[in-house]
Amino acid sequence: MERLATSRQPDLTTHYAGLTLRNPIVASPSPENAHLAWLRRLDAAGIGAVVLPSLFQEQVEAQEHAVSAILAQAQDNNPEAQSYLPPSVTGPYGVGPEEYLTLIRNAKEALSVPVIASLNGSSVAGWVEYAAEMERAGADALELNIYYVPVDITQSGEEIEARYLRVLEAVRKQVKLPVIVKIPPFFSSVGHMAARLVAAGANGLVIFNRYIQPDIELGRLRLSRRLELSGPAEIRLPLLWTAVLAGRVECSLAASSGVEGPDEVVKFLLGGADVVMTTSALLRHGPEHVTVLRDGLSDWLSARGLASVSRIRGVMSKARLREPGAYERANYIRLIETYSAEHG
Repeated sequence: MERLATSRQPDLTTHYAGLTLRNPIVASPSPENAHLAWLRRLDAAGIGAVVLPSLFQEQVEAQEHAVSAILAQAQDNNPEAQSYLPPSVTGPYGVGPEEYLTLIRNAKEALSVPVIASLNGSSVAGWVEYAAEMERAGADALELNIYYVPVDITQSGEEIEARYLRVLEAVRKQVKLPVIVKIPPFFSSVGHMAARLVAAGANGLVIFNRYIQPDIELGRLRLSRRLELSGPAEIRLPLLWTAVLAGRVECSLAASSGVEGPDEVVKFLLGGADVVMTTSALLRHGPEHVTVLRDGLSDWLSARGLASVSRIRGVMSKARLREPGAYERANYIRLIETYSAEHG
């Protein structure tokens, strides 16, 4: 590994999906990322890039239908009422995608770091239409948040995979900006699907999309919709697949979930991530927590005399380990044997 010749700080410059970032820490989608003041604080704290919250096609269309009905009724009753639509109708981004596009433009003007738009469509036509508008608004890249829970038990895994590929291929034909796909950990062969997405034009993959899973409130016998923020214990699954894919698929990798402090950032980079995404830690501690993550990474590198973050990226990946079986079944057996010996 390259060693520091002087006491200067390590170079944290990172390349992700064709973008150059000042460091590998990225603010992944969060409700707060819809607010310019919050984004400015992230920028001031040293974030490498920001991903805006997802624009959901079905939410936009539902709002448009609701507003159309209200306006039609208002024409017969009180035309002035058209200016007083309640927030519950207009939604967080206003009517249609225009407010979201305005957020992209404002963020691009206000921030010194790349701005990545996020889209969750419900039809191929919707994906393509909104992707093109986001590109025209100036987004530096587009993240496809294909948040799809296959609850239809008659649908095959092949059909689900085809859906992802169909969306990506349609968007890829429409836009020239970098396209990143956020994938779930539930494909029958995550690696094979990752390779297919890269072949279909993905410039990057986010590992993984964290599905919001319901709980049951026993007292009221209803589903709980409470959002649970992720914690460090959730790092292991994305770390596994980041390390397995690094150096074996020709695209950038973003690791997501479980990032609380600098240790998780370093682990993901050692596994082979190009960038490390976090939301929960920023919501818990505020945008200024970015400085803790960035400085912690820099200090870790400095303590080992390493000149740049690139010197550690992927050194613990499957492709570069002397014992690649550590990520496979052999390690599973060894762990059981070790546990039995220690607790027998």
